[in-house]
Amino acid sequence: MRIFLTGATGFIGSAVIPELLAAGHSVVGATRSEEGAQTLEKAGVTPFRGTLEEPEGLRAGAEAADAVMHLAFDHDFSRFVENCEKDRRVIAALGGALEGSSRPLLITSGTGLGSGHDGGMAREDITNFDHPNPRVASEQAAEELLARGVNVSVVRLPQVHDTRRQGLISPLIEIARAKGAVAYVGDGANRWPAGHLSDVARLYRLAIERAERGARYHAVGEEGISARVIADTLGRGMKLPVVSISPETAGEHFGWMGGFVSLDFPASNAITREKLGWTPTGPSLVADLEAAHYG
Repeated sequence: MRIFLTGATGFIGSAVIPELLAAGHSVVGATRSEEGAQTLEKAGVTPFRGTLEEPEGLRAGAEAADAVMHLAFDHDFSRFVENCEKDRRVIAALGGALEGSSRPLLITSGTGLGSGHDGGMAREDITNFDHPNPRVASEQAAEELLARGVNVSVVRLPQVHDTRRQGLISPLIEIARAKGAVAYVGDGANRWPAGHLSDVARLYRLAIERAERGARYHAVGEEGISARVIADTLGRGMKLPVVSISPETAGEHFGWMGGFVSLDFPASNAITREKLGWTPTGPSLVADLEAAHYG
């Protein structure tokens, strides 16, 4: 297939590219810069100039493709709500280019959207459109496309990690460095799911090849690692004290991360494994944190 890929130069997108090429697909990768275009060309990818701020400009890439994979997202979490609405517009534009065909669109969301109204383990067969996470905008956009007959499916991400980056844990590391201590909230029993970068990249390939309309997949290698375990691992690696703080002071200590640090959102991968024959094999989150270089 000729696959149009947004986020092609990003952390996950750059790992998806070799997966796709090794499977015999050709890739057209969206990038906003000349530097990004050169990086893509070296990787064997045809560059396409476009930005999330101008979603209609991405339509030409989608219109010329056999399949579209949307991985790009503006990760300025201080503007999270605004960026989620931007993602809604991009998904609508990409899907509009595919309307009237069976060509698949694979978008990206978060595992939290699979958590029901009563909380608990997030599952692929649940989509909570009333979830307070602003990322619900992405799945609302997908649902609107499904209603119009577009072949759209979703990969939901946990904390995606290797030894260089670890999702929302990476900004926690910077906060700990600035504060001189690694903090967790309360007893630190709240859990975050995780997936190794190599496993996540392989899942994206399997999902676009399956092209199942309306499917949701969880790129989860570990259902949930407690905040206390994460903090203790960071403390050892960074040689910093590990402290508990109260929920009332989380906003002051963590800044924009205050709304995330105490969340408990474990996620299952059972349906994903069964549908795609996908078995995570990469290192665990703790193993990558232990092998990371904190400078």
